[in-house]
Amino acid sequence: MLTATLGKPGAPLSILCLGAHCDDIEIGCGGTIFRLLSERPGSSVHWVVFASDPKREAEARASAAAMLAGAGKSVVEVHRFRESFFPYVGDSIKDEFEKLKRAVAPELVLTHRTTDAHQDHRTIAELTWNTFRDHLIAEYEIPKYEGDLGHPNVFVPLNEAGAKRKIDHVVRFFPSQAERRWFRPETFEALLRLRGMECAAPDGLAEAFHIRKLTL
Repeated sequence: MLTATLGKPGAPLSILCLGAHCDDIEIGCGGTIFRLLSERPGSSVHWVVFASDPKREAEARASAAAMLAGAGKSVVEVHRFRESFFPYVGDSIKDEFEKLKRAVAPELVLTHRTTDAHQDHRTIAELTWNTFRDHLIAEYEIPKYEGDLGHPNVFVPLNEAGAKRKIDHVVRFFPSQAERRWFRPETFEALLRLRGMECAAPDGLAEAFHIRKLTL
């Protein structure tokens, strides 16, 4: 399969990571972030989580600090919007996106899917497209009870070590989620292996994204 490269190979990138909830970014694209920061030294990351409480915020900040340790520059924002109610406070969340638009000029935006079954995820995805109209937007996927996984069109292969690093990171930094029946290393690995099979990844592991617009 022909491989595309983001800009000049090895050059640092400006990346915006958006997540509705405290573990979304790590679950959806943690392996890709680790790989980008390793292969693109000096990259800058602006990381925004929209729903939290004191306990979850502490987890999110610790996780982001560890994941972004290799970034040239990083900014982490964690908001306190009420989980599961994003469509009903969309105007306030939109205000935060307007602030982001003035603060960052990302080359790559990692966000939720517009077809995600979770209302909070969809709200963030829709506002991403509404706000960052001239940017490369890659929509990551979150496995969940609703069974809404789609047909991604972009894949980022991971090696065995990279996949393990991502899974170990998610499990380690979000102990508050351990009782959820879907929050299992096996779940995360299964999706990586499925996507790895679909793109014929060398180690059989990959994260997958939906990209609606791409200029070659």
